[in-house]
Amino acid sequence: MLAFNSININLFINIIEMATYDEHESKFMRKAKENPFVPAGMAGFFAIVGYGLYRLKSRGDTKMSVHLIHMRVAAQGFVVGAMTIGVIYSMYRDYIVKPREQEKALKNH
Repeated sequence: MLAFNSININLFINIIEMATYDEHESKFMRKAKENPFVPAGMAGFFAIVGYGLYRLKSRGDTKMSVHLIHMRVAAQGFVVGAMTIGVIYSMYRDYIVKPREQEKALKNH
């Protein structure tokens, strides 16, 4: 008799999830559904860079290099923050939500 452990169940669930993807769906959209904070990080990055470039003319006495460094640090900080939140969300989903669903599924059978 075949014994199911959590690794086998997770692999089976991942195979089923991959099979349910629409063939015509873009890779970016599929990844955005899996990790919703990636597009948020990208949007924040481009927003900060756009705002920094907009403010370039009115930077006052600030040197160009200092302005660009501040813009880069802000954009990188936003992306790192979005990645951190995304990793925490993924860990929550994988280690808390999915095991609860698996327990419910096993109890019902």
